[in-house]
Parts: sequence; structure tokens; C-alpha cells
Amino acid sequence: MKSYKIAVVPGDGIGKEIIPEGVKVLNAAGEKFGFTTEDTYFPWGAEYYLKTREFMPENGLEILRAFDAIYFGAVGHPSVDDVLPAIKYTFRVRKGFQQYVNYRPVKFIAGVTPAIRNKKAGDVDFVIVRENTEGEFSEVGNIIHPDSPEGMALQISIFTRKGIERIGHYSFKLARSRKKKVTNVTKSNTLIHSLRYWDEILDKISKNYPDVQYEKMYVDNASANFVLHPERFDVIVTTNMIGDILSDLGAAIMGSLGLGASGNINPEKEYPSMFEPIHGSAPDIAGKGIANPISAIWSGALMLDHLGQQEASEAILNAITAVLESGLTPADLGGQAKTDEIGDAVVKHLK
Repeated sequence: MKSYKIAVVPGDGIGKEIIPEGVKVLNAAGEKFGFTTEDTYFPWGAEYYLKTREFMPENGLEILRAFDAIYFGAVGHPSVDDVLPAIKYTFRVRKGFQQYVNYRPVKFIAGVTPAIRNKKAGDVDFVIVRENTEGEFSEVGNIIHPDSPEGMALQISIFTRKGIERIGHYSFKLARSRKKKVTNVTKSNTLIHSLRYWDEILDKISKNYPDVQYEKMYVDNASANFVLHPERFDVIVTTNMIGDILSDLGAAIMGSLGLGASGNINPEKEYPSMFEPIHGSAPDIAGKGIANPISAIWSGALMLDHLGQQEASEAILNAITAVLESGLTPADLGGQAKTDEIGDAVVKHLK
């Protein structure tokens, strides 16, 4: 029987509530489809930092390197500077393991009323492919004389040919397996150096995929189309910051951030990939048992797909739909179901 070593990092806040539900579903999927997950838990995150002054041990990447995948909840705590979680955990893992693809699906699901009028389940199904290791989040810059009248801040974006080419080829290959359309969301009319270079390289890459329709769209126009005509998209390829913003909008038009799943993927599988819901630790509702676990469960399905268990991944998505269609919905979708009730129901439908 195939077995996968999974590093489970629930993190902070509601991460500790929704990731266990996802693990339940993964275990049920394994029982049904003939594989096992060997789950090892790590207490890392902002709360760990409050106790140890580090988000993860110095050799944390070395520890995680031994696993097939990382299943992550959320990181952040009201008592910890918001800048630190990304620098000390998220960026460290994404960059250290060359997880240069951030894969975020947007799909209208039966049983959920989308935030867009006159649209229903099946009308909208696209993926945001966000470049995940460079761009605007390159951490290059400085603050100089911050308290003086001459104070200034510099934040430098890094766009490399290698980085653009690999995210471009991934996006076009993905589109070939879907509806054969790629939309490059950019802002090269004002970011005339970095994103002009981005556009030029993607334009050249598109010539290698004559079977895939290619278009360029500025991010302001894309934002409007997310609301007015989301059905027009298939695969969106975009930069680190633009993708970060648009994927929250994508989850919102689905009906809730509690539906937003993602994968931080190293396509070559030279390093473990990390799968996580797109929302934060939500300390305002943590501990109440009302967090929506679907984002975590869906992220687990993406993890199984990446590991080669496509049938199990699809079965989990079908089970999620069946639960929502049954009328059992969490608070963020207007229902009253508790976190564990949703998880148990997905397991029941999966079996």
C-alpha cells in the first residue's frame, strides 16, 4: 500500500481547528482508495514564536525536507508583528523549497450562493497561477532615516527571466489540460520596466502553445471582470502581489474566504510542496468551533492530486459539494454547522 509522509503544521488560531478536519478527510480517502498518510505534527507558528522567539527551528527546512508534502493551516497572532509570519515562516518555506507556483482554484460550487448575481454552480471554474518566490515580495529594500524629514523607504521587485519562464510554461501546460485559455494579468502600462519585461517573456512563451488562446489584461480590468464576467477566465497567470490580491477576490465571489484553497507547488517535486487555505488565522473566531474547514479540506484534495491520487482528490471535492447541497453549511455561508460537523459530514459522504 502506498504511503505518504505528511508534515502537518496547523499553525495558529483557526488553523488548529480546521486542519484536524482535513486530516480526518485525508485518512478517510486513504482507507477508500488504498493509501495511507503518515502524519507528523509540528507546533510551529506565531504562538510558538511567543514561547521560543522563533516561528520554526533554525533547521526547520531540513526537518520538512524529509516529507512528501506539508499540510499547513494559518500563521498569525494579535501579539505578534504582522510582518514576521511571512518572513519567518511562509516565505522561508516557499523560497527554500522552490515552491514557485501558487495554485488557487476559483469554482462556483453547488449548494453555495455565489456573490455574483445571475451566476450558478458550473458557470465559473478557473485557476489563478501566482508566481510565488519573487516579484513584489522579494524582500529587497530598506527604510532609511525613518524618523527624519528625509526619511525614505525602498522596496524593490525582482523579476528574473527564469522565474517568468517557468511560471509561464506551467500555466500554458495547465491550460492544455483545461479549457485552453491563458490570461496574463499585468500592469505593464504603469510598471513600465518590471511588468513590461514580464509581458515580453510571456508573449514569447505563448508562441510555443498555438493551441492555447492567450490574452493580456490589466489588473484593474481583471478585477472588474472577476465581478462582471468571471466565466471568461480559465488559467490566470500573474505576479506574486497581484495574485495574492486577486485570489482573495476569487474566494469572495465564490461566497466566502472559507472556500479558498491553495497549493504552494514545486512542480519538479525536488522539494515538498505546501498546501494551505488562503485565509488567515482569524483570531476573532478561534476557539468557537465555527470556522469553515472546507478551505483546508479542499487544500488537502489539492495535495492528494499533486501526490498522484487524482481519484481520491476528485472524490473529496464531490463530497464537499454533496455536503453543501444537503444544506449543512458553516456560519460564514449563512448556516449553523460547527467545524467538526462539516468535517464529519464530508467523511461520511466520502465513504
